[in-house]
Amino acid sequence: MALKATIYKADLAISDMDRGYYASHNLTLAQHPSETIERMMLRIAVFALHADERLHFSKGISADDEPDLWRKNYAEEVEQWIELGEPDEKRMRQICSRADNVWVYSYGGRSAEVWWPGMAGKVGRFEHLNIMSVPVEALAELAALCQRSMQLTATIQDGTLWLSSEQGSASLTPQRLYGGDNR
Repeated sequence: MALKATIYKADLAISDMDRGYYASHNLTLAQHPSETIERMMLRIAVFALHADERLHFSKGISADDEPDLWRKNYAEEVEQWIELGEPDEKRMRQICSRADNVWVYSYGGRSAEVWWPGMAGKVGRFEHLNIMSVPVEALAELAALCQRSMQLTATIQDGTLWLSSEQGSASLTPQRLYGGDNR
């Protein structure tokens, strides 16, 4: 019998001072059996950093041809593609050809440290690509906030996200490895 996804719900109130975006989102997330709590909570944090009424979670891990999050226009063209992990050069080329704006959030700790030096010289031709690195410590803080039903408050200022709930708080300041800021 195949393992099923675990469903989480999050009411997320966002105050993004950097972009002047203030809104609430009711999110439903399916945690794939192979996905860690840290990765799932990072998806919520990245959603908060890029929040928009048309930004949605995709099938993610369950689909090879979809990102973790994406924003499509009304003609169903991909405006923004957001991927978590360390994609190889072929995947990077594919996703940059499919979207106007691409964000990659590397979060693997030691694997990310090995991945980026090998990738750094290969991404120069992608003008609309942004690569960010997430500190491992932040993943542990985010995971501590996880519950099946969450009330989260996100405050973003000067590139730092503060996420809080009844469980406590976490902060995340992704480090830019490549690209300009074109959220």
